[in-house]
Amino acid sequence: MLAKVLSGAVLGIEGYIVEVEVDIAGGLPSFATVGLPEGAVKESKDRVKAAVRNSGYEFPPRKITVNLAPADVKKEGSAFDLPIALGILAALGIVPTASLDSHLFLGELSLDGSIKSIQGGLPMAVAAKRAGLKGILLPGPNAKEAAVVDGVEVLPAKGLAQVVDFLRGERTVAPVTVDVEKAFEEGGEYSEDFREVKGQEHAKRALEIAAAGGHNILMVGPPGAGKTMLARRLATIIPPMTLEESLETTTIHSVVGLVPRDTALITTRPFRSPHHSISDAGLIGGGQVPRPGEVSLAHNGVLFLDELPEFKKHVLEGLRQPLEDGAVTIARASTSLTYPARIMLVAAMNPCPCGYYGDAHHECTCSIPQIQRYRSRVSGPLLDRIDIHIEVPAVRYSDMVTWNEGESSVEISGRVRSARSIQQERFRGKRIFCNAQMTSRHLKRQVQIDQEGHRLLEMAMAKFGLSARAYTRILKVARTIADLEGSEAITPPQLSEAIQYRTLDRGIV
Repeated sequence: MLAKVLSGAVLGIEGYIVEVEVDIAGGLPSFATVGLPEGAVKESKDRVKAAVRNSGYEFPPRKITVNLAPADVKKEGSAFDLPIALGILAALGIVPTASLDSHLFLGELSLDGSIKSIQGGLPMAVAAKRAGLKGILLPGPNAKEAAVVDGVEVLPAKGLAQVVDFLRGERTVAPVTVDVEKAFEEGGEYSEDFREVKGQEHAKRALEIAAAGGHNILMVGPPGAGKTMLARRLATIIPPMTLEESLETTTIHSVVGLVPRDTALITTRPFRSPHHSISDAGLIGGGQVPRPGEVSLAHNGVLFLDELPEFKKHVLEGLRQPLEDGAVTIARASTSLTYPARIMLVAAMNPCPCGYYGDAHHECTCSIPQIQRYRSRVSGPLLDRIDIHIEVPAVRYSDMVTWNEGESSVEISGRVRSARSIQQERFRGKRIFCNAQMTSRHLKRQVQIDQEGHRLLEMAMAKFGLSARAYTRILKVARTIADLEGSEAITPPQLSEAIQYRTLDRGIV
């Protein structure tokens, strides 16, 4: 007796169809799963046995073989439990095989037959639509994220017995629908606001420029200066996510199971802040079966690295490709996967090991060689890829006790949106979304500097020993400052401000 059930799996962030073939034959009782199953898939036999029995059906004491096709791709996760159980029941004649042809089936089974949530509901729904299937049946908590795919019937499942009754025509299951436009409009609210930040006007200005041009930024300052507080509020002034960005971000979070329960779309920009003990696979992505890392989970949002020199050096060096290309490519002997990673990097560090170099109120206990060794943990090539370096001094007492509130995120965001709209018009049709993504070819066309500006840049290059990459970063930041001021030409004062955002290029003074 043979039965086939359509299921799915995720490769990278793309879903693909998996045929679950179940054969029940005579012989000694056994249960074998083939088709390159990983650990969780191999263990499904015990969950399936208990779920079938506890749902009121008899489990056959015969030789059962389960094949997951295509057989040359590794399968992982627990989403194959439900299709395997349905395949066994279909092979026994309990479930009509004709009812299994039009839908994709996914779900992890509990021992009592109830169905638990899975990972990758959204890309699986996309795969079902691409394959021309009528719909997808998956756990209830994953139904809303899958329902954002138009043209696919999304059926929520609670238990194995419910699914069997539905397939036999003895019960109806109401499809889940989501108004994508409404869900997108209702989201996008942040709990933090720049109004709560006391003082630090220089840092706020730098963050406004970073948000306006999509620039990476590094904040250097003593403990308690407010670096983390500032970083957490950066996402509140970046222009709201577009529907396309929201779908991209939700897909990545769906693959790793981070979409909040009963949430259709992620509509606020991600803010990821990994601990400095993170591994390279955790930050960049990877593993035996490659998974997205923090840099991809922050796609279309902010990746905040606090205490930057404390990260392992090889982990930080892995950031070079995503910062340059906006994507991460993970190569293995059997496959090569690319994850999107278009992020704004926000990093923070102390000026020295004790944290008080240059602080007017605390004495630094570090020697110059100690400070140099500490700062050298962050390589020059990585610093070159960070457009803006700023010093964040300790907050003055007069700023802390003032009742006057600073500008709100809404006010700052208004100026940022105006600058971004100028950039969108400038790069229309070029797959460039902000100034930070300009190439050398675009710089020649969009950055026009007069003779005085060239002399200023030449002096800065000679005095600070700036690299060619730092030079292009200065031009990009200057272009953003001009956009914020509504200026087409770039003036020497705007160049001067861009140059002063290269703090760590000046060395220790």
